[in-house]
Parts: sequence; structure tokens; C-alpha cells
Amino acid sequence: MYMKRYYFDYAAATPLDSSAEKAMRPYGSGIFGNPGSLHSFGQEASAAVFEARDTIAKSLGCHYSEIIFTGSATEANNLALRGVVKAAMKGGIKNPKIITSQTEHDSVLGTCRDLEGEGVEVIYLPVNADGIVDLKKLEAELNDRTVLVSIMLANNEIGVIQSISKVSEIIRNFREAQRQKSLGGQAKVKGLEVIYPLFHTDAVQGFNYLNCKAEELGADLLTLSAQKIYGPKGIGLLYARQNNESGIKNNGKQNSIIPNSKYLIHPIITGGGQERGFRSGTENVSGIIGFAKAVEVTDKLREKENKRLSVLQKYFLAKLKKVLPQAKLNGGEKNRLPNNINIYVPPKPGEKATAQDLVINLDLAGFAVSPGSACSARTCSPSHVLKALGHNDIRATSSIRITFGRQTDKQAVNNLLKAISKLK
Repeated sequence: MYMKRYYFDYAAATPLDSSAEKAMRPYGSGIFGNPGSLHSFGQEASAAVFEARDTIAKSLGCHYSEIIFTGSATEANNLALRGVVKAAMKGGIKNPKIITSQTEHDSVLGTCRDLEGEGVEVIYLPVNADGIVDLKKLEAELNDRTVLVSIMLANNEIGVIQSISKVSEIIRNFREAQRQKSLGGQAKVKGLEVIYPLFHTDAVQGFNYLNCKAEELGADLLTLSAQKIYGPKGIGLLYARQNNESGIKNNGKQNSIIPNSKYLIHPIITGGGQERGFRSGTENVSGIIGFAKAVEVTDKLREKENKRLSVLQKYFLAKLKKVLPQAKLNGGEKNRLPNNINIYVPPKPGEKATAQDLVINLDLAGFAVSPGSACSARTCSPSHVLKALGHNDIRATSSIRITFGRQTDKQAVNNLLKAISKLK
């Protein structure tokens, strides 16, 4: 007998939007040229990439040349962190310092740990019980060796939304203080700006529901992933703010944070010089086209989906208290993405049930959920995010992440609640 299946893991991957899939079709066997080629086949593909790049740039409120396409958000995060450190060291900064948080995505934390082995100092900021970064600690840790602060916009496991505007304000104030210090109290010298620290935010989970205009966020670097916004897998991007000398303007305002772009980031993949030399390798044309279309659709649906999923989220949490009163929400109920619910399901007396057990049992019942991040779903180690919130190993290994999406409706939520009630 056929069993209907329900998907509740939209934070891990989203289905390809039909309009994105349609937009991609011609770029398989029809418009197949290499964008780097000079003949008409290549130029046709190049024009399509340019148009897609411009579409995404307009969504982010930036210039098209500030978009660097990558193979994934993980690669984009690596380019941001490794690229900034490499540029800073080549620019003469010894013992560079990075400040991030304890609850970042593994692609940031893993890269930071690797960079520590190369002599980079990394500070992992603590968070409170709701998952909010300690901004006083951030302020206290900034010094003249700090080249980068990387704080994600919204957490991939618990959906908590960080006060990115406050983070960027702290960084701006520090840069201004450093600038004044370098001036020695003199009148403002034209063109004299402080480069560091740069500010990077992983906005992968936030783009569906939050404002991601780079300038409004105050981000110098910003990461996105197509597969999280109903686009294709295998394509991500890094927004990298352009330099003042380029003459490029964003929203009529000329950039003045980075006086020389060669000190912003350096490439970590070299070769053919694609993506202005920041990411060599033939462009994934169909992926880029699908990415741009997914961005367009997401921009149109953002407000509507925010409201709809917020209602479903509140409904689910209210019903959960009745069907499984022992369950506890991880992270604060406020300042949370409208599609994210991360809950702790205490093991039954005498049992040592883990998140993997819960995921398997729900999957057998037809419901796809996740034990936290999909990137570490196959491991049985406690969630580093939940541990950072102060929870013990039992809670950190017995919690599941439920995330809604465009195909989620009230009936599906009710059916999931019934399945969860049987976990008592």
C-alpha cells in the first residue's frame, strides 16, 4: 500500500522551483557554449550569465561585479575566510585574527580550525540560551590584528536571527576609531580609510525570509546558496564589496570601506581567471540561470511566505504542548525564522534514544525531519549549536529540526503532530 510522504527538512534542501527548472532547460544541450569562448556560442552563454548576475545583484542592492559565483555556499564561506586571511597576510598583517561565533555553520567553524593550524588566531564568541551572540564580547575582542568578523544571519539548526545591524555598527565604530587614531587628531584626510576588520555574514538560511541587502546589513562579504531558495544544487555565491578606486557605485553611494580591492580577498582556486580571477573554473551556466530565477521568485514570495509560515509555526508550537508536553523548544521563540522548529524529545525512561532514532522512526511513518544540520546528520556527536546554548549531551543528541517550506500546509502539519504524539 502506498504511504504518503511529507517533507519537513527545507533547511537542508528545497525542491527546484518549476520556473527555475524551466529557465535552466535551454542551457543543457541548446545554449551549451563555454562563457569564456569568443565565438557566438560562448558569447550567448556569457550574456545569459551576465543577465543572471545582474538580476541577483539588484536583489542584493549591489553592483553585478561584486557577485562571485562558486560551487556551493561552503566554498563561498571558505573563499571569504581564507581569501581575507590570505590578502591580509600579503598586505603585511602578521598573526591575523578572526572573530566568529560558537554556533556558526560547520563550513565556517571547520575553516577557522584549519586556519588556526596556520597561525591565525580565532575567537569563538559565546551565545546565550536563546542562541544570540554576546556583542559585548565581540566589542572587547576587536583589535588592530582583527581582519574579519564572521557572524551568520540566521542559524541553520535553531533558526535564531542575529542582530546583524548591531554587529556591523560595532565594526564600523571600531574602524572609525582606528581611522581617527591613525590620523592623530588631524582633519580628515581624503581617501584615508581603515580596511579591517571586514564583516562577513552567512545569509544562506535567511534569504528566504529576511532582508539581505548587503549595504543595509553592513556586510562586506555575504554568502548565499541556490539550493536553499528553491534553486539548483551545486551553485552558491559570495558577495564581495568592491573598492573605492573602481568608481563603482551602489545605490548612488560610492564605496569607501575598501581602498584597494587586492586587499579584500585573494582567490583560493586559481587557473583560468573566471569570476574576475576570484574563482577559476568554467561557470555553471545552467546553475547560475536557475539561481537567478530562484532569487526572483523568492523576492516576490518573501513577505507572503513569512506571514503564512509564521502562522503555521505558532500553530504547531501550540499543538505540540498538548500532544507532547515533555518536548522543549531549542532556542528562543522570538527572533527566529518562521519556518524553523528545533525540539528536544526526552528519551523514554530506561532508553537512550538519539536524534537519529527519532528521525528514522518519523521517516518510517512518512515524515522527513533532520537531527540538526544535514551536513552532520550521519554523525552521532552532540550538536555543537545546542552545546553552545548550554544544553547537556543528552539534549544535544536527542533533538530534531523541523523546517517548513512552500509546499507545507496545515494538513501536513497536523499529520506530523499525530506522528510525533506517538513518540511518547
